[in-house]
Amino acid sequence: MSNPVQYTEDNIKSLDWKEHIRLRPGMYIGKLGDGSAPDDGIYILLKEVFDNAVDEYVMGFGKVIDVMINDREVTIRDYGRGIPLGKVVECVSRINTGAKYNDDVFQFSVGLNGVGTKAVNALSSYFVARSHREGQFVEARFTQGVLEAEDKGVCKSEENGTFISFSPDPEIFKAYKFREDHIERRLRFYSYLNAGLTLIFNGKKIVSEGGLLDLIADESEFEKIYEPFHYRDKMLEIAFTHTNRFSEDYYSFVNGQFTSDGGTHLSAFREGLLKAVNEYADGKFDGDDVREGILGAIAIRLKEPIFESQTKNKLGNTEIRSDLVANIKKVIVEMLHRNKPAADQLIDKIKDTQRLRKDLQDVKKLARERSKAVSIRVPQLKDCKQHFSKEKAAHEDTMIFITEGQSAAGSLVSCRDVTRQAIYTLKGKPLNVWDLKRDALYKNVELYNLMRSLNIEESVDALRYGNVILATDADVDGLHIRNLMITFFLRFFEPIVRDGFLKILETPLFRARNKKETIYCYSERERDVALEKLGRGAEVTRFKGLGEISPGEFKGFIGKEMRLTPVVVDEDHSIPEVLTFYMGKNTQERRSYIMDNLVVDEEIL
Repeated sequence: MSNPVQYTEDNIKSLDWKEHIRLRPGMYIGKLGDGSAPDDGIYILLKEVFDNAVDEYVMGFGKVIDVMINDREVTIRDYGRGIPLGKVVECVSRINTGAKYNDDVFQFSVGLNGVGTKAVNALSSYFVARSHREGQFVEARFTQGVLEAEDKGVCKSEENGTFISFSPDPEIFKAYKFREDHIERRLRFYSYLNAGLTLIFNGKKIVSEGGLLDLIADESEFEKIYEPFHYRDKMLEIAFTHTNRFSEDYYSFVNGQFTSDGGTHLSAFREGLLKAVNEYADGKFDGDDVREGILGAIAIRLKEPIFESQTKNKLGNTEIRSDLVANIKKVIVEMLHRNKPAADQLIDKIKDTQRLRKDLQDVKKLARERSKAVSIRVPQLKDCKQHFSKEKAAHEDTMIFITEGQSAAGSLVSCRDVTRQAIYTLKGKPLNVWDLKRDALYKNVELYNLMRSLNIEESVDALRYGNVILATDADVDGLHIRNLMITFFLRFFEPIVRDGFLKILETPLFRARNKKETIYCYSERERDVALEKLGRGAEVTRFKGLGEISPGEFKGFIGKEMRLTPVVVDEDHSIPEVLTFYMGKNTQERRSYIMDNLVVDEEIL
């Protein structure tokens, strides 16, 4: 072997705590992101600090937490016991230092490893920690984890508690922006889990007395089939109802921590629910029939939770499963017997789902036979060589472009990367499926072929592409097709949207050029800037459709510089409510809304 790489003592590096966190932030806060997704790193920083404030409330100290966010500056003030004054600097800057190791001080904390606040400190351009105790205070100020100053003194007018202020470091997070809706939703979860705790976010009060019952009632406001069941004791709380969705939707929590990826407690809830329903109804329902359309929440308290990562998204304590399943089953059976009208509605919903699923099997069989008679392969699909696997986390950069018409598809086919870019061509406007049942997907050839192409006929977990991209024209017809496709996914395959797989391809609206330079513009503002740069004599072309873009040009728009906009669900609105308005049969109401909010694009006139 020529020129081997030398591996000596000089290759070994030792990093201090802040250097390691800044070099490998993903180990501590997951993905960085830009603030557009609710699990982006800047929100994890906020959560790490906020968890400490909530832990004080759980232990019986301080009933109010103030949160202020001004642009990129975050301040959190709790009214708990305050960090012991002699340990303020160590608690926010020395790894594996804190009171969470002491069960007498914090019995049900999620901050068990002494890392969270230190990660916030290291990943912030500035970080301030101030503790108030019995009229005294200590304040420590840091820059990128480096202690700059420490003050102490008297503050007789201040209540006990801890004040933390920080700003995520743009060197780490680059361009980012806090979204108030993401933060408010996260704080609402804290209020559901801590009945009686008052949260004040930028002056707005958030409080819940009903716990998870409030959560499920709020989330199912427009959809619930029966009034939610609810149980709460010191160690366990559950709530659930059914909707007419085709998915299962859950919220799971451990010691006040939202475990977005579930874990042992969530799987125990699903199993306990199934066993309880079958015992109550003296039946043998399948899990899929019992759980389709369920909206459920579970929260447990655990002295020594084991999470699968620092971001604590999934609980791994397998030893608690059997006892938890038995307890949940017992609780749900008792609730069903105490509320027979709601229980009967639940059983009727399951029987209806069971009947529809059997009918659907016949429809599926006919659809499969029809597709085999036409072609072994899907005729509208130009596939790629690699395929995404959610289970193996493989080929996340693969993508399928869902486009309209042969012209646009032809340009894409000519310039795509055949290894990782597939194309599915729609034949005109797809079916509006908002008020249809699942059998409509199998009766409609185009939608059935799309399901086959994506490999989601049986489960969205089998999705074959890491990115599902809507590539439609930027005219009225193209936008209509885009909305129809978004409706298709939200109606029947909501997790694809919720998990960030569905995206929109942004292609330029204008091409501005002179004899020396060509600039592609994605908005009127970009066009104006380009014209100013190119000077007199520059010409502008407006692209009316994807088919007008030559393959040579298109290659640049689906390559390294490709612009993708994720389809994001506004968490403050019910999907059925929104889609009923925009895609339902209320034509006159919708027309009035459009006319009242019409913005004229002068370039089209």
